[in-house]
Amino acid sequence: MHTFQVYQQRRLRLVSAMGSGVAVIPTAPERPRNRDSHFPYRFDSYFHYLTGFIEPEAVLVLVTGSQAKSILFCREKNLEREIWDGFRHGPEGAKETFGFDEAYPIAQLDEMLPKLLADQPSLHFHLGADSAWDARAVGWLNSVREQVRSGITAPGAIQDVRAVLDEMRLIKDAAEIATMRRAADISAAAHVRAMRQTRPERREFEIEAELLHEFRRHGAQAPAYTSIVAGGANACVLHYVFNDAPLKDGELLLIDAGCELDGYAADITRTFPVNGRFSAVQKELYQLVLAAQVAAIEQVRPGNHWNAPHDAALKVLAQGFIDLGLCRGTLSEVLEQESYKRFYMHRTGHWLGLDVHDVGEYKQGGEWRLLKPGMVLTVEPGCYIRPADDVPEHFWNIGIRIEDDVVVTEQGCEVLTHAAPKTVAEIEELMNHA
Repeated sequence: MHTFQVYQQRRLRLVSAMGSGVAVIPTAPERPRNRDSHFPYRFDSYFHYLTGFIEPEAVLVLVTGSQAKSILFCREKNLEREIWDGFRHGPEGAKETFGFDEAYPIAQLDEMLPKLLADQPSLHFHLGADSAWDARAVGWLNSVREQVRSGITAPGAIQDVRAVLDEMRLIKDAAEIATMRRAADISAAAHVRAMRQTRPERREFEIEAELLHEFRRHGAQAPAYTSIVAGGANACVLHYVFNDAPLKDGELLLIDAGCELDGYAADITRTFPVNGRFSAVQKELYQLVLAAQVAAIEQVRPGNHWNAPHDAALKVLAQGFIDLGLCRGTLSEVLEQESYKRFYMHRTGHWLGLDVHDVGEYKQGGEWRLLKPGMVLTVEPGCYIRPADDVPEHFWNIGIRIEDDVVVTEQGCEVLTHAAPKTVAEIEELMNHA
């Protein structure tokens, strides 16, 4: 199957699910960084899922019914601009390369949309995602309404196109999983490189640079999110991104980093000693978090509900906190009173795909949804112990998280990020033979 046929089939699935009406899905705008410089461009995930087209200033329109068709609006060919900014497909080139039924210059969008919406029952749109696009959509609808005396009717309903697309994107196909497997391999190699390059008195940003080097040299286009490289007490800040502190002998380093490859994200966290050897206390806490992750991954299989991995990890962590004297009471009491949240305050995972925190509902009809083959999620328990009068000092400023990317399979699950070492023995051997 040619690549563009994958996107064609997705568009046909969406048209079938819509039933009637017209869908309008724009890509992301370019965003200025300062003055006349822009942030590196990144397309909209919904748009990319349906098109594979990575240029800015583009809109996909899908028309249902007997005249069903896919239409791309994009930038025209412009040899002068291509000298400055690079290659453009142009409408004709995009139509041929990506398999659209029709393609037009983006400048014609506002003129053509009212014609395409005339006598259609509904507009399928991402209402509320971008105020500028909301205003344009109102303009299209008003243009159609102005023709009412000519016998033309405007769409009477606006449907959120993301509701259907979220369910489509939640189940990954073989091509998507292959891309995510490669993104996981690249990211795992970056974590191995970081472990080998870590030593006392290096700074967090030096290790971040090692991650970025490994991502790029293997073909990943960018980090999937801002990397967290957090030494010592910084690891107790869940979204620490300053990455500028020196690494100290005897402390742990938590790295939460993954690459983006062809739009798909990897998301790995590893925690390891700066000097290559876990202390007794660090090892005890680390083994607890690892045991919680193992218990959670065992619950990732078809037919289990979404929350089963979290429940499994939580029981292991809560019992461990009791055994270590960090929480008081029985397991049921600690879980019911949520006293564990002082040391473990986040959930154990999220969907993963074109977005790091990917689309898809976690509950259906008020109940946790069941896991199905093709779903991809993270499994990431942790513990974060800040100084306090009632906390033994030897636990202070220890933050640990272990995160892997897991795809649900017919038989159970596959850990995509298995190549990143995570047992105490594997980490110490790697670091001490670097």
